[in-house]
This record gives sequence, structure tokens and C-alpha cells, in this order.
Amino acid sequence: MEQIHTAVCTVCQSPRAAVFMEAPRAPVICNVLWPTRAAALAAPRADIRLAFCPHCGHIFNPDFDPAIMDYNVAYENSLHFSPRFQQYVEALAADLVQRYNLRQKDVIDIGGGKGDFLKLICDLGDNRGLSIDPSYAPGPQDGPIDPRITFVQDYYSEAYADRRADFIASRHTIEHIQNPVAFMQTLRRTIGDRSEIVLFFEAPNARFTLHDLAIWDIIYEHCSYFTAHSLGFLFTRCGFSVLDIRESFGGQFLCIEARPAQQTKPTRDAQAVDAIAHDVAVFAERHAQKVAQEAATLAEWRRDGKKVVVWGAGSKGITYLNSLNTQDQIAYVVDVNPRKHGMFITGAGQEIVPPARLREYQPDVVLVMNPIYLDEIRQMLAAIEVTAELVPAL
Repeated sequence: MEQIHTAVCTVCQSPRAAVFMEAPRAPVICNVLWPTRAAALAAPRADIRLAFCPHCGHIFNPDFDPAIMDYNVAYENSLHFSPRFQQYVEALAADLVQRYNLRQKDVIDIGGGKGDFLKLICDLGDNRGLSIDPSYAPGPQDGPIDPRITFVQDYYSEAYADRRADFIASRHTIEHIQNPVAFMQTLRRTIGDRSEIVLFFEAPNARFTLHDLAIWDIIYEHCSYFTAHSLGFLFTRCGFSVLDIRESFGGQFLCIEARPAQQTKPTRDAQAVDAIAHDVAVFAERHAQKVAQEAATLAEWRRDGKKVVVWGAGSKGITYLNSLNTQDQIAYVVDVNPRKHGMFITGAGQEIVPPARLREYQPDVVLVMNPIYLDEIRQMLAAIEVTAELVPAL
């Protein structure tokens, strides 16, 4: 079947979105934990195509198939075991509690995972929380469930319209939703005339992926790649008044704060969209060059007989390991999340180990998938007497 190279935008419905890059045979879901190497190697795969909308600046996968997605209890993507990330998220929660006076309030977290962020909001303001996430399941490292928080293993829908909320959060969920307009319109209907409710959403920043060439952030489960322009366009189109849009976490994330409004109309910022279009125009070529460069570096390390490990068993590390021929060269992936230890990397099959394993293994190179953690990793390696070269993969 001949591939279609244009698509209808999932944010503004413009029919002029054009495909600009393809990534064949990507793992369908990165952050599923596999108990054996054989199971990890047999993980399902699908092709990724990215299309850019010249009207609202949105980027999306027009071939995304929600039927093959299974966000079950084996899904694990928590970053809260990293001191650097925990510092960021604690400051974020404290800021939101302070600015919106979230004290003894009702908070809903959509896609809240294990409830780490919601627990911070509840701790800081003595709030009550409801976390809705289909992948939720308590684990042995989680400790007792906070009585102030109710966990529901489900997707958010109008079935939860009767749940009271003063504040609604959703972090790193909207990019997984095939039809973000329908989702946001559902959310707007459930809010109704409660105009005092504040929404806080966080998502990966597509401009960071494009401009800084963070190519390992491109994964199948992200059917949307929001720019600040397309994220604001989405909220405004669906009946929300945008209070703020900003970059965070070293530019890697976008944060948006909004309130429901009676009448809203999205506007197009031609200059902003043109800037995104420029990055899109050169991205496919730069993507191919980056993959070739990384492959050459791996080949050089192989010739030199160097032992290489990857630090980071999240989507970045998984995409890197699946994009290159790494199975015979990289034996281990290091991660600070204890829920991942002893499990295996989707598609590539490497074992996930704790940092302490490196004391015995003594690698020559530690490939750091997210440079924002370099200082943290350097301190951990020094503590276990590992003198490997740290190389950022970004």
C-alpha cells in the first residue's frame, strides 16, 4: 500500500500536515519491564512517522494505532529515584501549592503513575488526592498507601465528572493520547461552570527534540510532540484560558497552566510556527547524521576493546539501544529505579542493573542518556570507585 505523505493535524484539523521523518521498527511501548531477555527481544514493534502541521506547529504520528498499546501494571517510567529529578519536582510542587493556595484542597492527577507527584502536593498543602492511571499497581518499594490519596486503575473519562477538584494536574500523559482535542473537550465538559479550577499539564518539549537534536526522545507511545504554540492552541481551542506556558527542566519539558473559560478562540502566531518549520526542515537529515555518528563512536569503542554501559533505562536509553546494533557490545543498562533492576530492555534485551553493579564490572565508558544528570552520576560513580569516562549521548 502506498504511504500517504500528508495528514490531518490532531490539534487544529488542518489537512496540510506533512510527514518529514520515519523511524522503522521502533518498540511499541518503551517502559514495560520484561522479566527475561527472550521476552524483551520479542517485544512488539511498529513504524513511526512524524508529520508537521504548518498551521498550529504541532508534530504527531499519523500512523499511531491505539489498539496495540497496553499500559498495564508492567509499565514503569518513574524518575523520582533520581535526586536531580526529585529536586526539580519538589520545587515544582512547592511553587504550585504556593501560587494557587493549594491547602486542604481536592487535587486530581490524570496519569499519575505511582502517585509520586500527587503525594508531594498532598504533603505540602495537606490536600486530598485522586490519581487516575491504567498502569497503577502498588509495588514492594512503594510503602503504605497514603490515606489522603485514592488510586483508580483506569483512563480518565466523564465517569469521573462527579469527583470534586480544585486543581487538576497531568504530567507526561497528553502526549500519549491519540485524540488530544477529544480528551481536552471531555475534560472541559466534566469541569462545567467551575471556573475557579486550575489545570497544570507538563509534556516533553518538541522544540528541544528538534533544535537540540534529542533524537532518542522519539518513541512510538508518544503520538504527539507538542510545541509551546500547539499546546496553547489545543487548550484555547478546547475552552481554556491559558495562564502561562513555559519551558522547564533544562528546556526538556513544557509546562502549561490554564483555567476554564466561557469563550476562547485560538490564534496563530506565524513567526513562532515559521521558527518550528525551520527546525523541522533540517531535522530528518540531522537525525540520520546523528545516528551515523553514534554508530561510528560505538564501532570505535568496539575496536579499542572498551566496555560500555548505558546509564538510563527510560525511553531515551531504550530508543538508543534499539536504533543501533548494541546487543553484542553493551551488556548492561544502569538505572537508579529499583523497580527496574533485574528486568530487561524492550527490544534490545540488555539487563537493567543498579549502579552498585558497576563496582564489579568496571566499565570504560558510561554513556549518559540525559546530560542533565551528569553531576549526579559522576558523584555516584565516585562513591563506588568507578573511574569510567562519562559520555553524554545527547
